[in-house]
Amino acid sequence: MKTRLLKLSSIGFLLSFVFIGCSKGKSSDPGTEGPDKGKPEETTAWKNLDKAIALTDKTFEHYFTGDNMSMAVSYNPFTRQRANGLATVWEYTFALETVNAVLQTLNTHKEKGNTAAYNTHYQRYSNLLYKLFDNLDFYEGSYELTTFTQTRSWSIYAVQRATSKGNANVQGRENVYDDQLWLIIELMKSFKLTGDQRFLTKAEYLMQYVLDGWDPSLDASGKEIGGIPWGPGYVTKHSASNGPTISPLVWLHEYYKNKPDEITHRFIKADKSRDAVQMKKSDYYLSFAEKLYAWQKNNMLLTNGVYADMMGGCDDCSVKYETVGGTTYRAHTPLKKADGGENSYNSGTMISAACDLYRVTSKAAYLSDLKTLCTKAYSFFAKPIAGRSGYYEFDDSKGTRVLLWGFMDAYPHNNVTKTYMSPFQVLLDYAYALHLKDGVLPIYLYQGWDDNNKDVNGIYGLSYAAEFALLSKFELDNK
Repeated sequence: MKTRLLKLSSIGFLLSFVFIGCSKGKSSDPGTEGPDKGKPEETTAWKNLDKAIALTDKTFEHYFTGDNMSMAVSYNPFTRQRANGLATVWEYTFALETVNAVLQTLNTHKEKGNTAAYNTHYQRYSNLLYKLFDNLDFYEGSYELTTFTQTRSWSIYAVQRATSKGNANVQGRENVYDDQLWLIIELMKSFKLTGDQRFLTKAEYLMQYVLDGWDPSLDASGKEIGGIPWGPGYVTKHSASNGPTISPLVWLHEYYKNKPDEITHRFIKADKSRDAVQMKKSDYYLSFAEKLYAWQKNNMLLTNGVYADMMGGCDDCSVKYETVGGTTYRAHTPLKKADGGENSYNSGTMISAACDLYRVTSKAAYLSDLKTLCTKAYSFFAKPIAGRSGYYEFDDSKGTRVLLWGFMDAYPHNNVTKTYMSPFQVLLDYAYALHLKDGVLPIYLYQGWDDNNKDVNGIYGLSYAAEFALLSKFELDNK
């Protein structure tokens, strides 16, 4: 569970990397242009795109300043004032996610004949994507890390933004694995959109960093214990540092499927010594995806059918080390139980994971899992609003987007999920019609504004914009 600021985990989060989907220069400020004036037929798909672009443009206008893409943590649409604090890398990643979602949707509109929207917005959003990517370096830093199998130097992303590129503090708890994961997901989507190898190279490097955190310690029967802690400075293992790993691992498997590239697989032997073998990347990434899925399901799936937030209950929750053969390694910390409550995004990532794994393995268990989890998650998280037929609220208006992505991913195999998506559209339209203030929607879409929630974190507007965009894309893809 993210305890700092408003962190949910993002996952991101997670629809449509779409290497394959679930079925077999500098720009001007993005706020300088509004949605297209010469609109085609006023379909729901068009209206959703229109709203997505309007919300995105206003979010960049209100929250971002300067060519270095400095993002304010919050904005008050009543006072029109930004907060002094800067967004974390997790919050910054929401901007990448939303720009990717708009670009994906513009591509689909172009394919379906709406070239006006594509011609008006695609290039400036593409430029904006590169601007965000270039300035991600303000969160980058380097350090040396000792894990369960090796000691190595890494250049990864800190929680907090630095004042200059490449100098962020990433020591200890100043970086977490799930921040890297949400970036991996968006970088791979950006690679799909642009074909620019830099996005893939960065995503794969960060994936190696995350997988280096996997706990390969052996239990009494000689089986790997598994699981990835929330970050190098933590021992608790979270759904957010495991579930979002699976889909991008499948995408990497697909990318390397017919390529000879190899990677080093590190593990622990029965005598506690460390060893390593070379594996084909395609095999390595798929085997890890299946291991992570099994670990998450075996350890985090609750009796109510949805996923817990974390595995905890450690007697001593400090990171411990051991010396084996004269070399120091991180040591295993026993954890007792799944805990931390239920969050919709943790189930959303696992729906998408089951969908992706089913696509590449055809194993019936994954199909069964995704169908069951869709039903359980909707039943658990969608709460009817009294007196309003067809209106539902969810646990977290920013994190629930990941559950929506899961329903979209599952639709080709479980078309009942289209019904599950309807409350998202209803609630977004309701809030947009009644509660939009200076281009900002409130934290609570149905209740609207009150004196306690007028300072709005930028992740909310970005989440809503991404939902509008991908609801638009979904409608066009499934007519």
